[in-house]
Amino acid sequence: MSSKPLTTAPAGKVLIILSDARSFPLKKTSGPSAGNSVAQPTGYFLTELAKPLQTLLSAGYEVTFASPLGYEPIPDPNSESLLAFAGNFYERQRENELIDRMKRENGFAKPRRFGEISNEELEGFDGVFVPGGHAPLTDLGDDEELGRILRHFHARGKPTAVICHGPYAFLSTRAGGKEFAYKGYQITSWSDVEEKVMDRVLGGDIPKVETALREAGAKMVEGVGEKIGRVTVDREVTVKRIMNFPSPRSMSDISDNYENGTIPRDNVLTEDTRNFRMKTQSSVAATSTYHLS
Repeated sequence: MSSKPLTTAPAGKVLIILSDARSFPLKKTSGPSAGNSVAQPTGYFLTELAKPLQTLLSAGYEVTFASPLGYEPIPDPNSESLLAFAGNFYERQRENELIDRMKRENGFAKPRRFGEISNEELEGFDGVFVPGGHAPLTDLGDDEELGRILRHFHARGKPTAVICHGPYAFLSTRAGGKEFAYKGYQITSWSDVEEKVMDRVLGGDIPKVETALREAGAKMVEGVGEKIGRVTVDREVTVKRIMNFPSPRSMSDISDNYENGTIPRDNVLTEDTRNFRMKTQSSVAATSTYHLS
């Protein structure tokens, strides 16, 4: 279901891609289950969904939630920790209240199934957004219907924004034996180095987003900039490595380049540490903004 327009002339329509997964496969490397795969609880990462969502709604955008099978999405347990909010109880409360409101008003509890969204309907969307969390590792990377959806936005140069583990969804464009749509794109993601830290914490081996995308043909951005919160913009795709603790330098560089001018067809999303402004210029040229603080 789509949200009700906040104005008589909505700013546009954005499709938000979610996972149905409640867990991801963790191959245990220590403990009694060593050598076996276990189901590690996961879901969407709360702040990586709620912050962009709030700004899209405030700017008058209609949003539609979609997932592989239309199950109610759940948050990653780690994303509910106060640590994820730097101890800000009220910020966590606000974001949970937003999700509760989406359940009441916008069908968040029952997203559209990917297969229900026709190619004709996709023409009415101005952009697509994929939040993070480990959930995409389970059911987004090989979903053929999601691949169809993302190829639509890719072929038309429509804004495509992803965060953290979200880029794993790009692998779906290979489903059905097709070529990887984002071959040669400069992309950042939650890095292998960071995931190996989680490997040690969980005592297992987590699928690596960075490696998977590189092997598929993406040009993964590496180095200091990538490790401190790099945003990459390549054609229609913008990727934020992580929502928390962004780099002011990398954010402001992009903002300076794109915020005030006409946005070209192949550079469509702009971020800085305070704003991620989405303002439709045309059906294939837009800027987009969400508050990071």
